[in-house]
Amino acid sequence: MRATALALAALLATAGAAVGQTPPYAVAPDLFDAARPDLGLSPASGTQTFTVFAPTAETDRFSNGVVLIPFKGRLYAQWQSSARDEDSPDTWVAYAVSDDGETWSAPRVLEPAGQGGSMRSSGGWRTDGATLVAYVNVWPDGFQSGAGGHAEYRTSIDGETWSEPRRVMGADGRPVEGVIEQDPHLIDGRLMTGFHLRPGMIAKPFFTEDPLGRSGWTEGRMENLPRDTSQAAAAHERRLSREIEPSLFRRADGCAVMVFRDEELSFRQLASESCDRGVSWTRPVLTDMPDARAKQSAGNLPDGTAYLVNAPNSDRPRMPLAVTVAPDGRRFDRSFLLRGQGDLQPLRFEGQYKRPGYHYPKSVVWGGWLYVGYATNKEDVQVTRIPVASLTVN
Repeated sequence: MRATALALAALLATAGAAVGQTPPYAVAPDLFDAARPDLGLSPASGTQTFTVFAPTAETDRFSNGVVLIPFKGRLYAQWQSSARDEDSPDTWVAYAVSDDGETWSAPRVLEPAGQGGSMRSSGGWRTDGATLVAYVNVWPDGFQSGAGGHAEYRTSIDGETWSEPRRVMGADGRPVEGVIEQDPHLIDGRLMTGFHLRPGMIAKPFFTEDPLGRSGWTEGRMENLPRDTSQAAAAHERRLSREIEPSLFRRADGCAVMVFRDEELSFRQLASESCDRGVSWTRPVLTDMPDARAKQSAGNLPDGTAYLVNAPNSDRPRMPLAVTVAPDGRRFDRSFLLRGQGDLQPLRFEGQYKRPGYHYPKSVVWGGWLYVGYATNKEDVQVTRIPVASLTVN
């Protein structure tokens, strides 16, 4: 019955996702083998995994939204932390620092928990090499209200001392009324990312000329796909766009590609492209990339190779975690295992929305490695790194 329901849902999703439009990228047939363990994938040579934070009975036991960035010779990890449950009012934003990507400091407070029902969550990073910007997403009425939120930022020149928070500003001189997605990308001299605009969370592409992403944000033109309102059981779900949690890579032809989690039941990535530096975007379309309906991470390696990090599973379990590459960003034809079923540690503490798997990856290139940060079982903060050379050599 479940397989039939999923197949029907996927058919309905396809019917609404820009039928006839060519996807911005393709996936090699049979790249993922659902009949084999971990989809038949193997790790790239030199792959290593390290733990940033592991919970105990005396610490917070929920973690998610891990985001990495290098700054002045050190690697920084940011995530949201809470005592037990996801998106609870006691959520605060933590960060840790490493000199080598292997050994990490104890968690530090970047943003304390909100007050009066408001909530804070991780918003990611940006740097120009001299200044580090830390984004924090603020949910004035809490995440569960469905009302949405906005983004603030703090700056630091040493990664230790932080400015007071300020609102992220638009090109019109007013605050952007939306939460920022966690990995802005500099593409052809223009910073691009997505915001989820309120009321609710409606994903839209944005760009700015500010290399630190503090101001000047302009909304790109993109038509969102319609939602199947019969799937929305609550009013706030109808204020959630079908495409959410985007990431970006650049194709060899210069076009930017934005990939999305699909909130319908297609279990495939959605994607849109812009060939005018983020001003206008095609209507999102379903791709052939399997996706377990979770946040993903995209980007480019130093030689221009495009990559996608996600759980390429055509069902709910967020495993295995893999990185899939395409030399020109057009055809993804090689995929490597980051973490699989066989090395998944047990979930040790119960909590709302916690379940086994590798959750919400984000990635960055540093020191000849591709680093991927994620939350295992939504409790362990971990990083897996792969030598860039292992991904770019056929």
